[in-house]
Amino acid sequence: MEIDIRRRKIGLNFNEKGAAEIYLWAPYASNVSLFANSSELNLIKGDFGYWYLETSTVKEGDEYYFKFQQSGETEHQTADGKYLSRADPASLWQKEGVAGNSTAFNLNNFKWSDQHWKGLPLEDFIIYELHTGTFTDRGDFSSITEKLHYLKDLGITAIELMPVAQFSGDRNWGYDGVFPFATQNSYGGPEALKKLINKCHEVGLAVVLDVVYNHMGPEGNYFNDFGPYFTDKYQTPWGQAINFDDANCDPVRDYFIENVLMWFRDFHVDALRMDAVHAIKDFSATHILQDIKNHVNQLSEYTGKSHQLIVELDLNDPKYINHPGTGGYGMDAQWVDEFHHALRVSAGQEPNGYYADFNGIEHLAKSYNDAYVYDGQYSPHRGKKFGAKASANEGKQFVVFSQNHDQVGNRMLGERTSELVSFEMSKLLAAAVFCSPFLPMLFMGEEYGETNRFQFFTSHSDKELIEAVRKGRKAEFAAFHSGEETPDPQSDETFLTSKLDWNKLSRHPHRNLLQYYKALISLRKEHKALSILNRNNIKATSLAEQNCLILQRWHEDERLLCLMNFSDQPQTLMLENGYQYQNIFNSSSVTWGGASDEIIPVQNKATIFPESILIFLCENV
Repeated sequence: MEIDIRRRKIGLNFNEKGAAEIYLWAPYASNVSLFANSSELNLIKGDFGYWYLETSTVKEGDEYYFKFQQSGETEHQTADGKYLSRADPASLWQKEGVAGNSTAFNLNNFKWSDQHWKGLPLEDFIIYELHTGTFTDRGDFSSITEKLHYLKDLGITAIELMPVAQFSGDRNWGYDGVFPFATQNSYGGPEALKKLINKCHEVGLAVVLDVVYNHMGPEGNYFNDFGPYFTDKYQTPWGQAINFDDANCDPVRDYFIENVLMWFRDFHVDALRMDAVHAIKDFSATHILQDIKNHVNQLSEYTGKSHQLIVELDLNDPKYINHPGTGGYGMDAQWVDEFHHALRVSAGQEPNGYYADFNGIEHLAKSYNDAYVYDGQYSPHRGKKFGAKASANEGKQFVVFSQNHDQVGNRMLGERTSELVSFEMSKLLAAAVFCSPFLPMLFMGEEYGETNRFQFFTSHSDKELIEAVRKGRKAEFAAFHSGEETPDPQSDETFLTSKLDWNKLSRHPHRNLLQYYKALISLRKEHKALSILNRNNIKATSLAEQNCLILQRWHEDERLLCLMNFSDQPQTLMLENGYQYQNIFNSSSVTWGGASDEIIPVQNKATIFPESILIFLCENV
């Protein structure tokens, strides 16, 4: 079935006449009926395993489900030939959760008021990652709108929502979703998400949505009853791989392409962050990511708006972000975990696990200069040469951070930066991110030094699954000796204590740190040497013995010098001759809770306090 860029042709949708059109891919079924309003309606069998129905019986808000009998031509049929009753795999609204029926939802009824919104250039993104359930006390979309002006005042230009596709229960990180088209019921559902996005655009904020195309969650997952959504050809950390290149994969590919198009076209999302694309298994001539990009480009031509695709990638392979014309997949940007790892080791993180590959300040300088730390060298952690050079890729193609949901929540106890390092080091880590020639991202609460831990939480209903998750989490940290128990993912307390405490904003030092972040973001926007992400106009030099880094960035006649001291001692650094240095930012200033207000270079030398950054405006003399 051909994809229509203009409208969704999967699941249940309402056409211009108000009738419901139903498209269901169910190649395992010998017959399919739709049940709604006490009526049973038979679907008509089409080509390639698709079933179709147009009816005026189903209205918006009606509950519905499919009933079908498998053909007996596949190993997936029920042993006794009984009929199966299942929710719509492309459901837009699971009002009663993953175990309930689907609810008919009209994508076209919402009255948007964001016609003025043309989106933001990717290079202007300053991203704020948040989890809907823990960002506010109520933990829903509507309560996020109450914080939008706060985020604007902070200097944020884009919010990134962790996954909102329907998952089991009412609390989860979101990576266990089983209805990719349905918006989480406990967050408010699809209408509430549209209202949030509309409001974001009204106040000038872009919206990035985290989506998961590398696996499906376990509870409520009935895809294999309908057809071969998964393949045994490959295994992923979550089990069977999604079928992107095996027999009958075309409708599966179309399913996810339709999902991408829906978020952009029908929900006005500005960008998608695609989870762990390195776990997507596809050896097709046209990789699924490139296929998605081709359709997104067609949509952009239709809507006149740009739609960005940002990937989480653990391969250091620029092929993913290279233009399709050069053999790439065409993704617009990627997360760079290596910048984070080098930064954290520079700040004192023990080089254990995947941090073992990083020596700190030297690798941090390399990431500033080259984006990837490993771009062809031998990786001791992996036991092989790893990565390829990304010298031809622009700065706007890389997203960097000092913490994110993974790096916090995948610690056993979920400690944030504010608990792991000093107040001064927290300020330095933030500045290191905002001085980079890449896209900066914050994790919610970071800007005021939230101390509530962000932990891993679930709300499954299957007892065996609950116990398996508990055991798996404990086993993961079996060698971690902290004197504390691994938090129970299923516990209410684990979830509730992960919520932000907004009352901290009125207290010291949180109030002070918030003002520091505002000043830092303002500085980045004000100076083109920082905001123009030209990777040719940067030079980072490491001073390993002093655990310091000198970062130079320039644009036209503006030149900035950033001195970073990651050591616990004052350090005196040599400055380049031929320049007059004016200090424009000092993280150790009394204003920011530090010890000194003014730094004056003497004879091309500057002394910098421990765990701090100095930024100078340089003028030729």
